Amino acid sequence: MNRLFIAEKPSMGRAIAQGLDLDGKHSVSADGCIHVGNDTVTWLFGHLLEQFSPDEYDEKYKKWKIEDLPIIPSAWKLKVKKEASKQFKIVSRLAKSADVIVNAGDPDREGQLLVDELLNYIGVLNTKKIERILLNALDVKSIRGELKRLRPNSDFTGLRNSALARQRADWLIGMNLTRIYSMLAQDAGYDLPIRVGRVKTPTMGLVVRREIAIRTFKPKNFFTPLVTFHHANGDFVAKWKPDHREGVDEEGRVVDRQTAERILAAVAGASNLHIIKAEQKEGEAKQRLPFSLSTLQVEAGKKTGFSPQKILDVQQALYEKKLTTYPRSDCEYLPENQFADAQIILAHLSELDAPFSELARKADPNIRSRAWNDKKISAHHAIIPTTVQPDFSKLSAEEIALYTIIVKAYIAQFYPPQKFLSTHIEAGDEDLVFVANGKVISEEGWRVIYQSDARGEEKEAEAQGDDEKQKLPLMKENNILTCAGSKLTEGVTKPPSRFTGATLIQAMKEIYKYVLDQSLAGTLKECSGIGTEATRAGMIEELERTGFIAKKGKYFVPTEIASTICRILPETLIYPDLTAQWENALEKIGNREMSLAEFGKQQEKFLSALLSKAKDTKIPPPKNVPLCPACHKPLRRRKSKKGTWFWSCSGYPDCKKIFADEKGKPGKEWIFND
Repeated sequence: MNRLFIAEKPSMGRAIAQGLDLDGKHSVSADGCIHVGNDTVTWLFGHLLEQFSPDEYDEKYKKWKIEDLPIIPSAWKLKVKKEASKQFKIVSRLAKSADVIVNAGDPDREGQLLVDELLNYIGVLNTKKIERILLNALDVKSIRGELKRLRPNSDFTGLRNSALARQRADWLIGMNLTRIYSMLAQDAGYDLPIRVGRVKTPTMGLVVRREIAIRTFKPKNFFTPLVTFHHANGDFVAKWKPDHREGVDEEGRVVDRQTAERILAAVAGASNLHIIKAEQKEGEAKQRLPFSLSTLQVEAGKKTGFSPQKILDVQQALYEKKLTTYPRSDCEYLPENQFADAQIILAHLSELDAPFSELARKADPNIRSRAWNDKKISAHHAIIPTTVQPDFSKLSAEEIALYTIIVKAYIAQFYPPQKFLSTHIEAGDEDLVFVANGKVISEEGWRVIYQSDARGEEKEAEAQGDDEKQKLPLMKENNILTCAGSKLTEGVTKPPSRFTGATLIQAMKEIYKYVLDQSLAGTLKECSGIGTEATRAGMIEELERTGFIAKKGKYFVPTEIASTICRILPETLIYPDLTAQWENALEKIGNREMSLAEFGKQQEKFLSALLSKAKDTKIPPPKNVPLCPACHKPLRRRKSKKGTWFWSCSGYPDCKKIFADEKGKPGKEWIFND
């Protein structure tokens, strides 16, 4: 039986060949493939195929016209990328001669699609036996284990269709809405293309709206009344619990100094101070979960300052060196059958000369945390170290830093939960209630791994009254108190922070927090956000590269172009509500709860509604743009084929006025004889 493995990239192909070659003596390299006995491994370079452009469906679409919209292909077509033609011929020849084909794309929806679409284009997707291998790690042990667990490729039809639906939705929205809003903007006198993307535009909108919030922010002073209460067993500090009295804002802040001073004066003169409520509970903090790509980008971004794309690139390098598992995972859980590897992995980590080695030596490989849960696993699992021991001398500083972060989260699974005693106290009288919280750690558990990270974050004074590390005396309800002192602290409200790479990734994943329609927040909380683990970092980089957002220190700010586009586009496109709903629909397709055809009809309906609204949109002209003296429509500065500038009326062809360019302004009218 002749089997053909089709990997997503050459490095994966070579790793599979190594896994197939049991004694290392049967691999034979050829042009674009490796033969191992009766098996052959070949590879792609990402997508070898690409979508037709509108004018390849019909030449009339070369010229942009509003009356030609919407552009909706009756049958979707793909073509071989010019740069991929050689490898396509190799894969096509091998696929046609193979008895069995194994899809070895990355274990996500995009990896499923790029192999399946190629097999369908070649004509063998439905005529040959096709199996699927899911590789979350490229070390030999992991590959040989997965070679014993091949599954029918048909099990992943939903996953493929979800990627196909995303691909087509992106094309429909991008091609149609970019055209109509660009034409409308040009008619209004704007000289910039209005590129619309299903994910890119709402992400840009996040940055623009955050900047507006910062620029329009008005700081507000607030006051915090603190009281030191004396109890027979010791003193403690408590903070006033807000009520609805005058001088308190909707967020419970005392914004009037006299109100705060009256509160302190009242408690100082009160005669019936006592413990109103005393609650004490034993609790535990379960082990943190290992990383998905998004959570890794957020945590590593904060600790190292690396951009999301840098983190993905470094993680990809660690994966290809077989030191960590699949980098583009959206899962934070681990398969139960990998629990047995813990002893080997921890032993290897403990032998290294690294800050985490002592922690690995003290770990208990018999502890089974909540991370080991088959019910939470789909195509891939959390990012963890493999059984391959690294040689730090061959790794870059960036690779060591990221590997260390991943390793610590893995080691945490083999420490017990943190245990603590938490206390909540409400004190004062019926009209004035003060609150104090305390936490006493009885067993550090897994948090000992992060103690050095936390030291710099735990310097808040106990006098703030809400420090959970305040050691509260033993108290019971109705115990008598006296006021031993009071203090009024003053603060100023701060504007929201600009997004960093890490927090923008987090916002894209937690998009439910930024919806326009708050009734959708609950539903969208279950959604995986906008974009995917694989695309979010690239989307941010693209926005920066194309000049829509820019770096100011470590923070992102919108450019003038982005701010202009967000003024032109409707809220439907710059808020994430619709996009997040689409992502939710893609998950349903992946779970076979919605068909590709049903999603396609929804998209066409969405698109028609958006285009109809766009056609009725009146975009105001930009400030200080000259108007045509004949029809009063904006003039546009344009460049001729010869490279000279001139001004023409945006009302063309109804108005054909053309003017010379004089130092960037319209000058003498050009008269042409028909």
